[in-house]
Parts: sequence; structure tokens; C-alpha cells
Amino acid sequence: MRRTPVYIICSPRPLVGKTLIARLLSEFLLLLRGSVIAFDINLKEPSLLDYLPELTETADVIDTFGKMQLMDRLIVNDGIAKVLDLGFHAFDEFFKMADEIGFMKEAARRGIAPLVLFVADTDRVSARGYQTLRQQIFPNALLTVDNEAVVRGELPEAMGYGRVLSIGALPVFLKTYIDRVSFSFTSYLRAEKDSSTELHQWIRRNYSSFREIELSLGPQRS
Repeated sequence: MRRTPVYIICSPRPLVGKTLIARLLSEFLLLLRGSVIAFDINLKEPSLLDYLPELTETADVIDTFGKMQLMDRLIVNDGIAKVLDLGFHAFDEFFKMADEIGFMKEAARRGIAPLVLFVADTDRVSARGYQTLRQQIFPNALLTVDNEAVVRGELPEAMGYGRVLSIGALPVFLKTYIDRVSFSFTSYLRAEKDSSTELHQWIRRNYSSFREIELSLGPQRS
């Protein structure tokens, strides 16, 4: 039996492409698995809820009730993949809570496979946030996202010690196209007959990367 994945997409910085990655991953998981639940913890619009309203629920970590309500949903081994789009404003509070309640160990005990996708940047805030995660998260549960539209050049050396997921930069006109709230990556793949287009190849490349991540989760251990 495969474990239930929980993908936590995060950064302590705004405007790093976090919600774009959450959209891509959510649509991929829906295509692969037939179901996915996404959680939106963001201040700025448009957010994940605007793009994928049928898959997404809002959540918060402001008070104890909100924190426990969210964790109760993430810790259920129901076979339905979860995607958490964690806004930069909630980064510290979420991982402080996760550390205090022993989320990673409890998830492993229940057959949950949490994977933290840290969207890299080159500033000091990102460097500190990444070091915090390295101290709290199991090495095989931490993946650095190298969004080439944000990290222009080499990924900071300190962030490349483990697994890295590269997201290629798109031309501005294509970025504007996919930023429309009505745009669907999977629908585009199905409708666009020319597989040689830049956007078609970009989506397929990212979907292939996500598939490799899914396969790496492995079966649940007894």
C-alpha cells in the first residue's frame, strides 16, 4: 500500500512562484490519482482558491483551533494526496507548530508521507528559513525548488545539499497567459495538439518531475 502524500509548498518570502507550483502539482495529482485536496493559506489574491476552487479549502494557523483543524486533515491516511500552499506570512508559525507537536514523526507512524517543497531565493530570510527546515525536517522529506524565474543563476550552495526540483522560466507572454484564473495546465495539454510548443513541453516536463517524486515516496512500511 502506498503512503498518503502531503506536499507542503513554502517559502518565507513572497513572490517566488509558490502558488504557481501548488497549482501545477494539484492539477498533476488530480490527473494521476483522480483526487486531491488542496489547502490555501495566503494573504494575497489571486490565491490557490481562485485558481482551483473545486479542489481547494482555506485554512489558517492564526489560532489554536485553526492549527488543530488543519493538522487533523493532514494527518489522515486516506489515500487522498494533500497540497498545502503555505503563505510566507505563516511560514514560521506553521513549522513552529509542526515541530512542537512532532508532526513528522506522527505522520510517519500513521503512514503519511510529508514532503516539504521549499521554494528557494537568494536573500537572507530564505537562507535562515532553509536552515530552520534542515534542523526540523528529515532529509528525505525536504526538497528545494529552484524556480529559474526567481533564482537567476546558480542555486545558493547551502540549498543544494539534497534533492532539487528545477522549474524552468517562461517568457513573459506565456507567464501572463498561465496567470489567468481560468487557465488549466491539464486542459491545455489535452487541447493543444502541437506537443512541440514551449508551454506544452514546459508542462509535460514539470509533470514528469512530479511523477518521479510520487514514485520516490515508495510503499508504506509495516
